[in-house]
Amino acid sequence: MSGNVPLSGRVCLVTGGASGIGWALVKALAREGACVHACDVSTENLARVEEEARREGLAVHLARCDVADRRDTERWVADVVAREGRVDVLVNNAAFIRWESVEAMPVEDAERTMRVGYDGMVYATRAVLPHMRAAGRGHIVNLGSLVGRVFVKGPSAAYAAVKAAIDAYTQVLQIELEGSPLRVTLVRLAAVAGTQFFGRHVDSARMPRIADLVPPLAPEAVAKALVRAIRRGEHHVDLPRFLPAVYLLFALAPGLTRWFATVGGAGRRDYSLPRGGVRTGDPS
Repeated sequence: MSGNVPLSGRVCLVTGGASGIGWALVKALAREGACVHACDVSTENLARVEEEARREGLAVHLARCDVADRRDTERWVADVVAREGRVDVLVNNAAFIRWESVEAMPVEDAERTMRVGYDGMVYATRAVLPHMRAAGRGHIVNLGSLVGRVFVKGPSAAYAAVKAAIDAYTQVLQIELEGSPLRVTLVRLAAVAGTQFFGRHVDSARMPRIADLVPPLAPEAVAKALVRAIRRGEHHVDLPRFLPAVYLLFALAPGLTRWFATVGGAGRRDYSLPRGGVRTGDPS
């Protein structure tokens, strides 16, 4: 797919699709007329978004699936293909979040981080590729992160590692599929406010003070950018758009970049709020 491809009728799969960016993307794709299948491991989140979809009249198909389980993932993809006959778009969005230091994080949580983010991406990608090859078209979107390219104090080492792995895997996949009708998009994001990432799993105080100078991303804005990238067959999406300058700064001066990340101490935004308001008790 290339150019400005209409999404109406396209069969789109989204992992981790029952909350945050995933759910925002599911809704955006459905509003474009796509046939959207989303999976998630959380029965609580699935029940909530199913009710929301019903209220808003969105025709989306929801299923429970643990992408860290290869058989579960392959079964989900096979069920979609059996129902729809093909897969046009796969978005690997699922993630397991624990934001602790190396010594504080249980080994099991570090392993789970990689199993969901990396293994889940591999399982889903390998499951859809034969169908995309057979159809002569297809688009895979993998969600990376700024923390997979720039290593500073604050992020979890396990989370940075899985995002770095996603980054490398996706870039090599792009090289392998170059010249084919299949497209691959690598997405790298900075902080996204108003999701369960910060609402449940990550203390906003882990963010550096310098991050307060940049308005946080909203899930809806990310979803809009991803829809545009799918329509246009873009290879890379960096949000905010100045992120490549941050990558360059880190590559040229990693020590200086790490120093910048500590200036002023902890940030004051509450990223659990939709617009990243000031944390209670902090000076405005």
